[in-house]
Amino acid sequence: GGQPRNVQPFSDEDASIETMSHCSGFSDPASFTEDGPEVDEEATQEDLEYKLKGFIDLTLDKSAKTRQAALESLKSAFSSKILYEFIMERRMTLTDSIERCIKKGKSDEQCAAAGLACLLCVQMGSGIESEEIFKTLGPVLKKIICDGTASIQARQACATCLGICCFIVTDDITELYSTMECLENVFTKAYQRDRDTNGVSSNHNTVLHISALLAWTLLLTICPINEVKKKIEMHLHKLPSLLSCDDLSMRIAAGETLALLFELARETDADFFYEDMELLTEKLRALATDGNKHRAKVDKRKQRSVFRDVLRAVEERDFPTEMVKFGPERMYIDCWVKKQTYDTFKEILGSGMQYHLQSNDFLRNVFELGPPVMLDAATLKTMKISRFERHLYNSAAFKARTKARSKCRDKRADVGEFF
Repeated sequence: GGQPRNVQPFSDEDASIETMSHCSGFSDPASFTEDGPEVDEEATQEDLEYKLKGFIDLTLDKSAKTRQAALESLKSAFSSKILYEFIMERRMTLTDSIERCIKKGKSDEQCAAAGLACLLCVQMGSGIESEEIFKTLGPVLKKIICDGTASIQARQACATCLGICCFIVTDDITELYSTMECLENVFTKAYQRDRDTNGVSSNHNTVLHISALLAWTLLLTICPINEVKKKIEMHLHKLPSLLSCDDLSMRIAAGETLALLFELARETDADFFYEDMELLTEKLRALATDGNKHRAKVDKRKQRSVFRDVLRAVEERDFPTEMVKFGPERMYIDCWVKKQTYDTFKEILGSGMQYHLQSNDFLRNVFELGPPVMLDAATLKTMKISRFERHLYNSAAFKARTKARSKCRDKRADVGEFF
């Protein structure tokens, strides 16, 4: 009947098992255990698949609580493992379950189903199968986004899902433009904030506007040059109005989108000129040095950090390069387009981002990392330092750090000697 079942969620122990035989070599060197017991990969793979089949069946349960728990467990599995072959055989069943949960479920269930749809497309990559998934789910997602009676959280999750799935699968330029137009219709309402007399309604919809703006920005990075120019002309003069929003996340989203638009504009037109540059830089500088006492210290610190980078991008065409480590590999994020893409997928993959960067063909193509680096157990063992050596290194580093901090904290120390 409708009684909720006791669903055992996908656990960290399940995630730690190297499941796929063709991916068993992908492992972080730090996680390789010396002289550990041998693991029967075939048995653990069968055990995992048995659990996942059970979760897929439970997405059709009569209890909403059981369905949601099953969706969350599938999300955990899909974000932490590459399960291409398993999903390929069940993609239609999964698609039908997700569609049903989005259409008929309540807010939390819709959010979980939208998140699972993102991960399903990430797992499948940009093939025909993913296109079929998007053709089924795309209209459903758009309907929820435009449905004013649906919960804001569900509409927000569907906006993010629509943008990510479209980014992954679509080769149809018409579908790309249609999706961007749907998202534009949502976040452009935030431009009217100052004219809106009902401030409560505007604030209530802010999270939806942020998700739609970020999803639209992601899709802009794969648009043809002519379309990019049109969108820049349409939005570059309106986006600065969002920098005055009371919501910190909206200010940051608007600032990072502006930095990305300037980056794209200068790439497409070497002589690009922005008329209101002085007014914009003044706004950005104020946000980068904001000291308002009514704002929380954490928020001020985060805002100043982001807008220092945005100001450098707009004024000096500069980007602070970041390095991402995953296993034995390194990836440098050296532009706003790459940062936007990385942040988007990190948001949905969470702690599984590093694993997917190592072994997910689609993500490696997006970030131009080449084919996956195959490392066998012997190679990983040679790369790993012994536990004793690591202990000595950490002890030495801790002592040096403590000594340096003690000097800096001693008020009697001669400050001049540090410069």
